Amino acid sequence: MVGGGSLEGAGTVTWWGFSPARDLLATGPVKQQGENGELHVLLVGSSDPRHILKTVAGLKVTDRLHVWVIENSMEVMARQLLLLLLSLQEDSSVHKKAEVFLEVFGNSELRSETGKAVRQAAAQLSHCITDCLETDPHPCLDTTRLKFRERDELVRIFRSWVRSCTPEGSGSGPVSITRSWDARVRQHLGTRYDARRGCFDWDLAMKLHHRGAGVISKQQYGDWRGRGLAFQMREGLYQTPNTTLLSTRILTQVGYWGDIVSGPFLSFGVETGDQSLLQTQNGAHVKTSQDVSMANLQELLRSLASRGEPASSVASRGEPASSLASRGEPASSVASRGEPASSLASRGEPASSVASRGEPASFLASRGEPASSVASRGEPASSVASRGEPASSQQEEPLDDTPSPGLLLPRGVCVSFLPLDSLSRLADKKDFSHFFHRIYLSASLAHLLGSSVQQICSPEGLLVVELARFLLDLSPHQERGFEETVVGGAKAAGFDLWTPSDPDLTHAIFTLQTPTLDP
Repeated sequence: MVGGGSLEGAGTVTWWGFSPARDLLATGPVKQQGENGELHVLLVGSSDPRHILKTVAGLKVTDRLHVWVIENSMEVMARQLLLLLLSLQEDSSVHKKAEVFLEVFGNSELRSETGKAVRQAAAQLSHCITDCLETDPHPCLDTTRLKFRERDELVRIFRSWVRSCTPEGSGSGPVSITRSWDARVRQHLGTRYDARRGCFDWDLAMKLHHRGAGVISKQQYGDWRGRGLAFQMREGLYQTPNTTLLSTRILTQVGYWGDIVSGPFLSFGVETGDQSLLQTQNGAHVKTSQDVSMANLQELLRSLASRGEPASSVASRGEPASSLASRGEPASSVASRGEPASSLASRGEPASSVASRGEPASFLASRGEPASSVASRGEPASSVASRGEPASSQQEEPLDDTPSPGLLLPRGVCVSFLPLDSLSRLADKKDFSHFFHRIYLSASLAHLLGSSVQQICSPEGLLVVELARFLLDLSPHQERGFEETVVGGAKAAGFDLWTPSDPDLTHAIFTLQTPTLDP
């Protein structure tokens, strides 16, 4: 991050962004239109799916959007995949999906029902990435461009979530996120720890509220700063550790190394098109950031669902693989939807084709396939051990007896994940030359802005860089210095600052410099 050690509160892992969601295609002088309706957006360090959901919501019916994602941490990439998969659940209402999404997104502890949803989704992602090396965990989620070691790391992370995202005292891991959170707060506040409530109130009133986030309430901000609980939509018990917020630092040091100052409210909870949510009475907001987050996220999920088609309806129509591929869905991705073996047989798929996909016994068991069928395929026990799983985990998967939920298939939307260090090498590939209509750089990765970014930006494209407005550890002078550094770096890379009539204080927008002809 910028500022070196001055950003202790922001942490070293960015689990969420420090700016509100933006429809990136509607950002700029005119709304971007691609050839044949195909649009390409590159997100570098966005940390969460807020821009993806907001941009999809602004698409026309005929538009096709391809989002490319680069992160600086495999744990952050895994969380992006998890949150996107939770957004695509077919059998949940929009309200329930929004609740689960926000809990996983911003809480250190979850309700048991939410923890079960996380384990289901993590198990589904783990099985699909492991068993379908040439296909994707979902037709709209492309992980095939990752390196093999990165895919292996994703599987390790997902399996750790399946094992550890359980209620306290029921098999949780050795690292307590509650103790890790408290240790971060103690380290950040130092001698002010005993007066932490006063410190929280000061940061909220004198920093967040002054910077435009007045809808964040004192109670909710205090609960998050003290315990890591940002969204408590229900009166249930929040006792299941949200291990998706744990990461490794210095090889083996596992803990919570993310933001403990700004909060997850910024992504969905400080701006809205519904002005009734921002009304005030006697100088205080009637609604809270949680209310705004729920309303915004439900609207985005409805837009996503309106483009989606239930996977079950595809099977019921008996569409051939060729028609699925025409919509960007690989035929083998049918397996990733977790359909029972009986449904495969009803479609006339021979058992040998199931075996050819190399599905593990645990996943076959979840679809009702007996373990003996594994032996019939000739899979030795040693191959199970070679995957790095203990025998007990093969016999006792927490959710093997729970069928995987169906998923929506949004038309014309694809999200591809690229290797962590790929930004500097994209310019060397002909396929990405002047390719992206929008390029987004987060504040944490703004130092990557260079000439290679100009080479992959289309002539009519825009560069959007997140500013440091909501990095609370920075003084106003440091915030202005960061913005000046971004503008200078963009100009050196071949971009000019574009200032809209209604300035965006959280992002800087740049257009490609117009080449000048020498006299």
